Amino acid sequence: MSNFDVIVLGSGPGGYVTAIRASQLGFKTAIVEKESLGGVCLNWGCIPTKALLKSAQVFEYLKHAEDYGLSAKKIEHDFDAVVQRSRGVADSMSKGVQFLMKKNKIEVLQGYGKIQPGKKVVVKGEHGDPAEYTADHIIIATGARSRELPSLPQDGKKVIGYREAMTLEKQPKKMIVVGSGAIGIEFAYFYNSMGTEVTVVEYLPNIVPVEDEDVSKQLERSFKKAGIKIKTSSEVTNVDTSGDGVKATVKTAKGEEVLEADIVLSAVGIKSNIENIGLEEVGIAVDRDKILVNDYYQTNIPGYYAIGDVTPGQALAHVASAEGILCVEKIAGMHVEPLDYGNIPGCTYCMPEVASVGLTEKQAKEQGFDIKVGKFPFSASGKAKASGNADGFVKVIFDAKYGEWLGCHMIGAGVTDMIAEAVVGRKLETTGHEILKAVHPHPTMSEAVMEAVADAYDEVIHL
Repeated sequence: MSNFDVIVLGSGPGGYVTAIRASQLGFKTAIVEKESLGGVCLNWGCIPTKALLKSAQVFEYLKHAEDYGLSAKKIEHDFDAVVQRSRGVADSMSKGVQFLMKKNKIEVLQGYGKIQPGKKVVVKGEHGDPAEYTADHIIIATGARSRELPSLPQDGKKVIGYREAMTLEKQPKKMIVVGSGAIGIEFAYFYNSMGTEVTVVEYLPNIVPVEDEDVSKQLERSFKKAGIKIKTSSEVTNVDTSGDGVKATVKTAKGEEVLEADIVLSAVGIKSNIENIGLEEVGIAVDRDKILVNDYYQTNIPGYYAIGDVTPGQALAHVASAEGILCVEKIAGMHVEPLDYGNIPGCTYCMPEVASVGLTEKQAKEQGFDIKVGKFPFSASGKAKASGNADGFVKVIFDAKYGEWLGCHMIGAGVTDMIAEAVVGRKLETTGHEILKAVHPHPTMSEAVMEAVADAYDEVIHL
């Protein structure tokens, strides 16, 4: 039996960041991982998908070389090479986490971890007997996986989740993507760019349904222009995989129709990894697939904590990291304040990109705010025009009474790198007037933020 101050269960962007911060604070720390360090995000999610999307973006640029006064002949893509590049990026990042574990003197316990009463963790590796460890503080960061619908069971071949979508041996000619959250939309963009005929089926009235309605409508227009078929207010009620491909029965507002494809990608959300990790034995409270925690991620049982996708907050990598850091800093006795879940940015890395933070226009009105709304299209941006990516806009929402920045919504090239201005501005309680008077560099995409604010206050110059 080995004793630690902190044991972290899971090494995703929540777990490994938590372990590093714990070590920095002087805790003797161990981390348990059953697969590869970095978890889903580094190995099967955020990072390798961005590599795929970059390949798609470069391919798009090459196909449109003439738009830039250039000539590129016989533009082709090697689907297998694109996938292999993505895997190489993921492997490199996972090795980076291995280095960080050694650098911070964190013991990596390879195997399947299960918590036990009495602040114990049992780790069972592929070979050998299970080993038992103790810690004063045990932090659960086991993440989530692709959620399965009863009407859409995944077989890993014709009906797949995000993991299989990243490593298909052969590019499908036709694909149906069920669900239009970030995962579904990013894969729809990638496969369409590679030449696959893609249909997106979304149960709700708008794609990317958590976004501002104007953003959803703009993305739908951009996707349709790119050749992606969109079916909103629609539901896949049955899949038939008995033939060569897949036949999906889709219930729409106009009635039922059958869509044929090689593959159906189920991207209907995630399922928390909370089974068989000892929650019941320890007596940790769970509600609707989530571990219940307080503002500092303590469960109902002293000494046990939970962060990331297994808790009720947004299921995002940067949220898990922030929660883990806050959790161990609280354990260390530092003065910390609860995370502001109203100021968490969300990003979708298709083309055009989508990024947002704060309230949508609809939410602001529903909450009773008297609002000022500003909007600046990238079609009026010199930098966007010069780059050949003028689709999209920046939209800002302010409280008319006090000037509080209620929300910011962007769609366009590179906006996932621009949204941080709004996050920091809102954190510092910046007013619209302060953003307007902060000089933005020209020509840049970021000018659109200032211009959108100017539009909200009837001072816009370039519209």
